[in-house]
Amino acid sequence: MTTPGQTTGDTMIQPAIATPPCAAASEACEGSAHDILIGMTVPLMGGTWQRDRIVLGESLPPAMAAGIARSGKIAIALDHAQVPVLAQQGLGRVTLSYDPALLTAARAALIAASAQGGWPVAGDAQSLALLTLAERIAVSDIPVLLEGPTGTGKEVLARFVHRLSARSAGPFVAVNCAAMPEAMLEALLFGHRKGAFTGAAEAGEGLFRAADGGTLLLDEIGELPLALQSKMLRALQEGEILPLGATRPVKVDVRVVAATNRHLAEEVEAGRFREDLLYRLNVFPLALPALRDRPGDIAPLAFAMLLRHAPAPGQPGWIAADALAVLEAHAWPGNVRELENVIRRAILLAGNAATIGAEHIVFDTAVRPIAANGVTELAPPPVRSAAPRSLSDVAFASEAQAILETLSRHGGNRAATARSLGISERTLRYRLASMRGAGMLAAGGAA
Repeated sequence: MTTPGQTTGDTMIQPAIATPPCAAASEACEGSAHDILIGMTVPLMGGTWQRDRIVLGESLPPAMAAGIARSGKIAIALDHAQVPVLAQQGLGRVTLSYDPALLTAARAALIAASAQGGWPVAGDAQSLALLTLAERIAVSDIPVLLEGPTGTGKEVLARFVHRLSARSAGPFVAVNCAAMPEAMLEALLFGHRKGAFTGAAEAGEGLFRAADGGTLLLDEIGELPLALQSKMLRALQEGEILPLGATRPVKVDVRVVAATNRHLAEEVEAGRFREDLLYRLNVFPLALPALRDRPGDIAPLAFAMLLRHAPAPGQPGWIAADALAVLEAHAWPGNVRELENVIRRAILLAGNAATIGAEHIVFDTAVRPIAANGVTELAPPPVRSAAPRSLSDVAFASEAQAILETLSRHGGNRAATARSLGISERTLRYRLASMRGAGMLAAGGAA
């Protein structure tokens, strides 16, 4: 992801092409062999957080590139080649050799290279606008609510807000509210005193105090039990928490960023989420679209995954145009996580080939495919394996099949499914998460 910004970075074009260095990253050197690529890419980059961090040059000497990297910037050496290559040469050092006739792919690769260091990667107009807004929000201290399907990059956006805020020197703590046992959730969030409950041999500070002076990401906030939502509201309103077993509240200075893949307004109507907490969190909502709705991000993200997972010599260093076309035509039910799976798989299938081609692109087999109307449907249970399995494996598979069949019978309604199975909705969510982790549900499935 990149955003529009001011033109204040550094661009270096080495004397090998007899042109002077450029004063700014957005200024293509007159007569430069790379002025077209630079001119179509750099103007869209964020001036304060991205453009100022990159140094572009042709055939940067290793010592100079290393010095640039040590200064905290990213050295990107540009070159022309019949066989394009995007490769990591070390921390903060990237080489981009590209075919001038294939500028669209080269632009995607340059965006990916410029985002090294955990920054957002994107080239779609929706993502550019979203990051522009997020950059403005970051300088304030208001709560932020990130909404979007699973796997769209909500944590990346939360880290982006943190890094551009006045709290960037403080801690960034991320917690998944759905992954923590309900019985321990209060102690994990707010801390506890020694002896507050059985097994509390020592006091615990809790995640709020761990994030003091920084940012706390509450992922899957919609999974937070109602009993804890009132304590969360007080923490947001008063800036204080009450650890378990304590009699006096403790002041904390934490910016909360909440994330959810649910529609919290619908959860409020269903009685599963407090309306006053929603209003407190929903000061400035940011909606992340599904990957299929921002096709301009697919190629840059694919190159970013390639740069991350294929750094070794002899592995593919480029993605062919036919492979990019196949990626951009896919529906991506698993969003960015699915894309990363596909690229890692393609790297293995390509072997020693220089380029990933369309023949190396193999998509995840979804147990719950997306129908034409956009509604997820339950697929038939997977074929049973003839390989020996332990009793626990058999029990897990039988339980999963029963859950799938009950979900199908109730049209995917989780509340009705939980009642039919005689379990709570929260227990059902744990079971579904386990099934998703075991590959029995597609990533981002609605159930």
